[in-house]
Amino acid sequence: MAFDAATIRQDFPILQQMRSATVPLTYLDNAASSQKPQSVIDTLNTYYRTQNANVHRGIHWLSEMATELYEGARVKLQKFVNAKTRREIIFTRGTTEAINLVAQTWGRANLKAGDVVLSTVMEHHANIVSWQIAAEQYGFTLHYVPLLYDGTLDQATYARLLREENVKLVALTHGSNTLGTINPVADMTQLAHAHGALVLVDAAQTAPHFKLDVQALDCDFLAFSGHKMLGPTGIGVLYGKRELLEAMPPFLGGGDMIATVTLEGSTWNQLPYKFEAGTPAIAQAIGLGAAVDYLNALDLPAANAHEHALFVELYERLSEIAGVRVLGAAPERGALAAFTMEGAHAHDIAQVLDQHGVAVRAGHHCTMPLHQHLGIAASVRASLYFYNTAADVDRFIQAVYAARKTLVS
Repeated sequence: MAFDAATIRQDFPILQQMRSATVPLTYLDNAASSQKPQSVIDTLNTYYRTQNANVHRGIHWLSEMATELYEGARVKLQKFVNAKTRREIIFTRGTTEAINLVAQTWGRANLKAGDVVLSTVMEHHANIVSWQIAAEQYGFTLHYVPLLYDGTLDQATYARLLREENVKLVALTHGSNTLGTINPVADMTQLAHAHGALVLVDAAQTAPHFKLDVQALDCDFLAFSGHKMLGPTGIGVLYGKRELLEAMPPFLGGGDMIATVTLEGSTWNQLPYKFEAGTPAIAQAIGLGAAVDYLNALDLPAANAHEHALFVELYERLSEIAGVRVLGAAPERGALAAFTMEGAHAHDIAQVLDQHGVAVRAGHHCTMPLHQHLGIAASVRASLYFYNTAADVDRFIQAVYAARKTLVS
């Protein structure tokens, strides 16, 4: 049976809105943040109306109920990525905080002058700037894997750097948020491990779309955000192998991350709480658990096939427009297309598209080094999710033609 996106859309109240009296909303900014189904909205509403309390420290029944829901969400995320234990799931504010956590804890304990962290030219700023800051603090060196002409990583250079440099960790995106390239993370992890390096995977762009299996990938760390996968903002996940997390020092100090405190010193709580100082994002974690429930109820293979079919149509039709350059041509791509238009600035294009009810992203998408490598300052990005339809693609293409007519001809 074909994937019924039209019916699925009914679960998302915001998608029923109109941009104006005669212009429907066409939401194609999913790589920045997805929309939320009614079940997630209801879960947040129910929590604040009937279950709101702090977790772990309370004896009363509201606290016990909130704790059960919060820790239940952790178990859902453990199963979602196939971690061995719930203790390997750390709640963070998002992918950015998760990467910073690794840089400032594992990095502080393990990196020094003479060591190398290997990243790539296509990374989101979160997986570059975090390591630049840590490099200034701890004295290690950053190197970057370059790109080939089609927007894939130069695997030969990657292998050479692992052979020739003292690489301690590879910080790698699973899916580019600008090129759409899906990287062969399992193969790259295997090669890194063969040379004694750990691997951190930024899965912000793939967790919403694919069934992740951290044991099959064998990555050492993996980070993703809730708001890109139907969940609330302000919540994300860091997966880490238990033996690594046990050995790492804490990230932040305060309540809940301690076992004992005296005026002379402190000892740390067990995993995962050692890395969750203070009152956590309780409602957001529970809401993310509801988002996982929704994704688990989907026919993900059918949803992926639907997204891919929409992407192929969008990519082919967009590529036919005179003066348009679509970035990247990797054989394996996510459902997004970033592009430029000769004679028009990305922000102006996005503004015209918005007047036609089409919501896209314009700018550097937190990938300034990648844009510099491509010789451009900014691009427009249209990104799809399973609730998008062929009608969304039609409206987008029509709006791009209108933008070209307005801004170029």
